[in-house]
Amino acid sequence: MESYQQILVLYLKNSSLDSDVIAWSFWDGSGEKKTFPGDSNEKPYKTGLDALTDSWRLIQMSPIYPTVTGSETNTSILQYEFIFEKLITEEP
Repeated sequence: MESYQQILVLYLKNSSLDSDVIAWSFWDGSGEKKTFPGDSNEKPYKTGLDALTDSWRLIQMSPIYPTVTGSETNTSILQYEFIFEKLITEEP
């Protein structure tokens, strides 16, 4: 049996897993699916919780940092990053 990893990175509206997905990236370790960030305008899931209920395993979430007064309107990185994985096993 061969196995490979799929990685799904979801950026959420806030730190809660049930908040809306605002950006995403997907990588397929099989090498068969060639996808790149921005390939699709359709969200893979509405929320991070939806990914969990579809058998994605949460492996990392971003720490929550306090907001610095006066920087509320500054543009920066997408703060609420959640990294999910699936291990896919196939018969050779």
